[in-house]
Amino acid sequence: MIRLNLRRIVLLLTAFCVLASAAAAATFQDDFHDETLRIDYFHTGDATEEIVSLDQMWRQGTWAGSRTRLVDELNLGRYYAKAFDAESGDLLWSRGFDSYYGEWKTTTKAANGVRRTYHESALMPLPKRPVAFTLSVREADNSLAEIYRLEIDPADWRIRRDALEEDVHVFEDPQNGAPHGQVDIVIVGDGYTAHEVDKFEKDFKRFAAAMQGQDPYRSLADRFAYRGVLKPSQESGCDEPSRGIHRNTSLGCTFDSLDSERYLLTEDNRAIRDVAAHVPYDVLYIMVNHERYGGGGIYNLFCTFTSDNQWSEYVFLHEFGHSFAGLADEYYSSSTAYNDFYPEGREPNERNITAFGDPQNPKWADLITPGAALPNDWNKAEFDKMDEAYQVLRAQTNEQIAKMMNDGEPQAEVDALIAQGEELSRANQEKIDRWFAGNATQNRVGIFEGAGYASQGLYRSQLDCIMFTKGLKPFCAACDRGIREITERYGE
Repeated sequence: MIRLNLRRIVLLLTAFCVLASAAAAATFQDDFHDETLRIDYFHTGDATEEIVSLDQMWRQGTWAGSRTRLVDELNLGRYYAKAFDAESGDLLWSRGFDSYYGEWKTTTKAANGVRRTYHESALMPLPKRPVAFTLSVREADNSLAEIYRLEIDPADWRIRRDALEEDVHVFEDPQNGAPHGQVDIVIVGDGYTAHEVDKFEKDFKRFAAAMQGQDPYRSLADRFAYRGVLKPSQESGCDEPSRGIHRNTSLGCTFDSLDSERYLLTEDNRAIRDVAAHVPYDVLYIMVNHERYGGGGIYNLFCTFTSDNQWSEYVFLHEFGHSFAGLADEYYSSSTAYNDFYPEGREPNERNITAFGDPQNPKWADLITPGAALPNDWNKAEFDKMDEAYQVLRAQTNEQIAKMMNDGEPQAEVDALIAQGEELSRANQEKIDRWFAGNATQNRVGIFEGAGYASQGLYRSQLDCIMFTKGLKPFCAACDRGIREITERYGE
């Protein structure tokens, strides 16, 4: 009798799930075409003002995202894009995100009133009826305030339907499934010439395999699809302005973004979107054909990494943590361009760091290893002393490399110093890893002070993590859960 009842319950739950999925699919079909509406706009201002203005709208290929989870309830990102039915006012679609402009406004220059303009895009399913598209930004109290509203009629003749660019190569993982049921990742190449297409294909396969071999992605392998897209560049590599190097590439990637020497981004948003549009995608990688250490990742925008550095696979996974799962950096000693990136007194929305404002109810309380006082004593002062010494040497080496390159010193001498810097990085990380291995808190989950660019006042969940220090190491418990939470959002 008990077995029969349990079976009935299972059957009822299964039927309910099928009906719910069918109802959601019907809602999508009622409200949207299975196509993508790309909204390009300009984002202008400084630390205190923001102005948004429309550039162009584009009707493009298959909608890659979920058709059943159209409203984003994750509460991640400093911005939210939303679409409301113009007649009823019902919320039809939303997505949280961060932006290049959002990082710019935390810089000293922006605080001093310097204005910049960035080109951005929002991708949403193409509506069947007129909608009100809005952009909102987070206020000091973490609420969202609308800063832009645009009435969109999908029948508007101004919505462009340009043919896709030519001379673009597309590579697809044979294991890919239908776009709606998976997280669709596109790896777009920059700095690969027409003679390096084969190299791009090999690099694309290598990094897709690296992600498939890293947990939690390995255990969620059937939830991810991989595609590579390349528009060949005129020159190999990318810009390194502080070293006097400028390259003509298809996407315009550059080191020294926001005046941070290792920060690798691009401001040519339209070029990225035009190339990526050859495939359906939820998440956008940019793989730069270069051997230098560097990268960047911005939530629901894009992430970058270089193909041929000793740390490239680590950077590939670390930056994807930002752009896909909205994870925060857990390190706090490396220099950045930001000021008050996480305002004091506000609990970060990112799943892997906390202000620990309520010690009785820690952010990831159910994950914490029992028995230790919180926050955990992890001998932070000793770590900080080691890391500070390395950061000084690292900065000196990078400054010397830039000076030698700008002064036109012999390439062999420059290469020798670059190799010395790489060895310094490798040796330091090995030293740190040995120190972690001997730390009594190594395998504990708790509250560890130091995270989010702040030595004090922000905390991470474990001693080490791929979001904290270099290397192909596990994500911490909070990161792992955050990644799984995001992945679940991309259901059919």
